[in-house]
Amino acid sequence: MRVCVIGTGYVGLVTGACLAHIGHDVICVDNNAEKVKLLQAGKSPIFEPGLEGILHSAIEQGKIKFTSDLASGVKHGEILFIAVGTPPLPTGESDTRFVEAVARGIGSHLDGEYKVIVNKSTVPIGSGDWVRMLVFDGVMQAQKSLVTAGGGTNRTLEKMPAFDVVSNPEFLREGAAVYDTFNPDRIVLGSHSPQAIALMQNLYAPIIRRQVAENRLLPQVPVLVTDISSAETIKYAANAFLATKISFINEVANICDRVGADVTQVAKGIGLDSRIGSKFLQAGIGWGGSCFPKDVLALVHTADDYGYEAHLLKATVKVNHRQRLIALEKLQQVLKILKGKTIGLLGLTFKPDTDDLRDAPALDAIEHLNRLGAKVKAYDPIISQSDIRHTLSGVQVEDDAERLAVDCDALVLVTDWQEFQQLDYAKLAQSMHNRVMIDGRNFLDPKQLQQAGFYYVGIGR
Repeated sequence: MRVCVIGTGYVGLVTGACLAHIGHDVICVDNNAEKVKLLQAGKSPIFEPGLEGILHSAIEQGKIKFTSDLASGVKHGEILFIAVGTPPLPTGESDTRFVEAVARGIGSHLDGEYKVIVNKSTVPIGSGDWVRMLVFDGVMQAQKSLVTAGGGTNRTLEKMPAFDVVSNPEFLREGAAVYDTFNPDRIVLGSHSPQAIALMQNLYAPIIRRQVAENRLLPQVPVLVTDISSAETIKYAANAFLATKISFINEVANICDRVGADVTQVAKGIGLDSRIGSKFLQAGIGWGGSCFPKDVLALVHTADDYGYEAHLLKATVKVNHRQRLIALEKLQQVLKILKGKTIGLLGLTFKPDTDDLRDAPALDAIEHLNRLGAKVKAYDPIISQSDIRHTLSGVQVEDDAERLAVDCDALVLVTDWQEFQQLDYAKLAQSMHNRVMIDGRNFLDPKQLQQAGFYYVGIGR
């Protein structure tokens, strides 16, 4: 099928590359000319395991192209994905200016061919009808331009271009986005148009049938067909629930700290209950990234708009904000005064296997440690090797963990990179002033750290 993906961020680029990998003819459009040039050279602007490999393959096979020309992309695609960013505003609302611009742009370039316009961006509930309206506006604006160009001659279209809008929310985890695309738990399609749904199911057929799955013997991927508003709400509700689950176990961890229980054992015990499950029950220093904070606040804001106060979701956010300070509190309990101390952070990104620093707990830690007069150092397997390191203020980014440890009074594990389980902690301890480890993800083996000479402090352990 002919596909156009507008926006080459995490969602757009992964979607485009994966659809090209399964045989579709894809054009990706982005208004950033430098990014387009980079992609045309086969280089990914983001770090995502497995992405660069399938990108190279798709380019070599001629299955994917990159351009800044929206008109050519719209003309090419039977299915047009809107995958631009919807960053949060200070009010908690989503900034939908990019979606608006793209929707109008699509409308201005539509011709007589039927198109399916897919909202892949996480958009406010109710955006399906709004996008349809904007596309029509784009069509009419283009028509006015034609009339003006024709010297006032009435050159109206014989009929309006035919299109349908579909909500197809993404459920990709950064660091596992390629895997999640080929091995989804479900595919959600929101539309009242049987024609649009049939085209979307055809598009995803190889994935639905597990033809590219890691385990091809699994049953077909469930496809949930709903109305547009329900599909949009599913995305927000899923992320809000997962964020709530993390805040819940962090709340339990803080109780465990006070009563002498071990939250890792508590989480294991309750996770064995099939009604609860073990995922997203890892206590730590809170969630971050581009999705959970934005989506929870957006759902809270939507509830406010419709006269409902979402008490539980507001509490989820409040618990998470407080959890960001837990590592600092534990440092103060052990070291007392932090002024003049040197603190080393193991990890900067909000989660492993990504280079994403958006709303990362490490950034809060750096800010607060600086305010308290501490010197802050950090090592991250990706950030330490990238140009991003030079944009960070208030922190000295080191090239490896051994340099990080030199003269430190404490180390704080912020991101649970697999590499950090393989470090020679006895060697790190030898170069430190004080051998303190705050394990902000309960990721390390306490006995191993103690044998290496560390005073180990976990979260809720």
